[in-house]
Amino acid sequence: MKDGIGHIFLAWRKGPGSPRVIIGVIKRNSTKGITFKYIREGLDEAKRDGFVIYPDFPDENKIYHNHVLDTFGQRLNKSEREDIYKYYAYWEIEPKKKDDKYYLLAHTQGMLPTDNFELLADYNPIKDLSFTSELCSLTHLKLPADTLEEGDKLTWRKEPTNKHDKYAVKVFKGDVFVGRIKKIHSRIFYKRNSSKLKITVKDINKNGHLNRAFIKISF
Repeated sequence: MKDGIGHIFLAWRKGPGSPRVIIGVIKRNSTKGITFKYIREGLDEAKRDGFVIYPDFPDENKIYHNHVLDTFGQRLNKSEREDIYKYYAYWEIEPKKKDDKYYLLAHTQGMLPTDNFELLADYNPIKDLSFTSELCSLTHLKLPADTLEEGDKLTWRKEPTNKHDKYAVKVFKGDVFVGRIKKIHSRIFYKRNSSKLKITVKDINKNGHLNRAFIKISF
């Protein structure tokens, strides 16, 4: 795809600190359009943790063809908001693509404070690609609040032996392990020319220790 975005995967987790489970996938196709379907293995795993179903897609066995983007698009912020261009900049969104819901869902991840769903795009390394992601494992690492600062340049290392994600990637500041790349987002580090990928700390949240850290991944 010209924008570097492949499939978008629907992830769910029980709560902060719990692992993300991939329960569905959104695909775009020039002939079939936009479709959504559940991934059985992930769905069954999520159910064991208490997941029921995504409310707007109640049939676990159906491939949905109608209103997929409109439904997930309800998770997007309104373009009329006063700080919309600041919002676009934060999520590495090109303003000229502001009407492309597939693109917007990939870049913003469709995160809401009211539930535990995320939309995670499988990106491909193309010229000038950049997207915002978030470091994982911080809940367990409990790093000191001053471990990271905005603008820090981080390094990374593949971790294919990770039993939870065969595309796992560990992230470091100097010699200090500071977290992992989100599931699905990590796949780009296993693709051709991935050695050119750069990670920069974009935004941090701290309270005694490092709570959350958003990063810019660029090619």
